[in-house]
Amino acid sequence: MSRYFSEEHEWIEVDGDVGTVGITDYAQGQLGDITFVELPGVGQAVAKGDSVSVVDSVKAASDVYSPVSGEVTDVNAALGDAPELVNSDAETGGWLFRVKLSDAGELGSLMDAAAYEKYVEGL
Repeated sequence: MSRYFSEEHEWIEVDGDVGTVGITDYAQGQLGDITFVELPGVGQAVAKGDSVSVVDSVKAASDVYSPVSGEVTDVNAALGDAPELVNSDAETGGWLFRVKLSDAGELGSLMDAAAYEKYVEGL
């Protein structure tokens, strides 16, 4: 599996042709306590850069953008009852949705962990 990061603070972990997407620990820290997560529909086609989810927090509502194009294959239903999972476990159990990649070449425009860390340090 490989993990990539976007400048919009999403992460995607790819296993075969399926990627699991969430927001980074940095993003959840900036948002504060998450109060609600609006998830995309299973089967929904998404394009790289599309707003596909919304995370509401005590500070603001924030769009979540798909880091790749493809079709949503699964969503994290646990977030319906426990949106705070995004705060407590942002980069594992707080994942938002899974997408079947339509163009794995899009991963090349994303950052690896070291590049993302450097990017965040510059903010």
